[in-house]
Amino acid sequence: MRLTRRLVLSASLAAALLGAGAAHAQQAPNSILNASYDVARELFEAENKAFEPAYKAKTGADIKVNQSHAGTSKQARSIVEGLEADVVTFNQVTDITFLADKGYVAKDWQSRLPNASSPWYSFPAFLVREGNPKGVKNWDDLVRDDVKLVFPNPKTSGNARYTYLAAYAYALEKFGGDEAKADAFAKKLLSNVVVFDTGGRGATTSFVEREQGDVLISFEAEVINVKDAYKDKNFTVVVPPVSLLAEFPVAVVDKVVDKRGSRQVATDYLTFLYSPEAQKIAAGFNNRVVDPAVAEANKDKFAPVRLVKVEDVFGGWDKAQKTHFASGGKLDQLFVAP
Repeated sequence: MRLTRRLVLSASLAAALLGAGAAHAQQAPNSILNASYDVARELFEAENKAFEPAYKAKTGADIKVNQSHAGTSKQARSIVEGLEADVVTFNQVTDITFLADKGYVAKDWQSRLPNASSPWYSFPAFLVREGNPKGVKNWDDLVRDDVKLVFPNPKTSGNARYTYLAAYAYALEKFGGDEAKADAFAKKLLSNVVVFDTGGRGATTSFVEREQGDVLISFEAEVINVKDAYKDKNFTVVVPPVSLLAEFPVAVVDKVVDKRGSRQVATDYLTFLYSPEAQKIAAGFNNRVVDPAVAEANKDKFAPVRLVKVEDVFGGWDKAQKTHFASGGKLDQLFVAP
């Protein structure tokens, strides 16, 4: 599937944020690799097309940003196994923490860029078929016997882990903190999944092209993009009243950039993602952005939602990881293969 969007790009806005001098940039490699999450292909194609001429205008040096896309847990493991990514643009903090623990990313990575190094965010939302024939409105509808779901495997996909945790957080609130009832809710949700693809884009393909399931659960940005790309199918986006905040963290891979001499251009690239131009591009792909002016300009296209945080419900990503996703954790106990 290829999502397309015409964007008006202004190199001058981005150039102001690029910090490298021309002499330094000319000594650096003429390409860098961004390892990113599965459903961000089109977004970063657009971001790169804006960054490359801006960098050239500022430094006089050519740069090519290459891309690698997969589930971010897989990407993190690939870097440890030898993938020379200069930067990572992931969709869950734990995968960058994994790289920090392995010595590939600095321990203070979240303090290096604004908003805890997260330039935009989203959350799990639903895509349903024309006319919403199953009347899906909230998480409760996803555990009905007559509703079949498509979302990636939480064991391989950060996207799916947000879905699982969002549903679990909803159940905890619904049942007044009763974990046994929340477990049963999550188990029923998992049992309603007709196919567990390894990543978010595979799940989109299963729902759209293979016509599996009644509901696709993915990031709000992805489901809106799919709706817009397949206008003939008349899909409907359903934003549940409450969902889980999905921050998309970014970091320089210190071990790689020090080896390749690409630290400055890698830092410039991630800094660029906070520029008004890059924020407009991200918002154009239906991400909710952190730049106040860009966020205000795009607020009317987004449905209201109350977002809960992993920190508030699960005590942080580390605790959620150990309780739910580590070997023998709740996901192992609740997981039901289709």
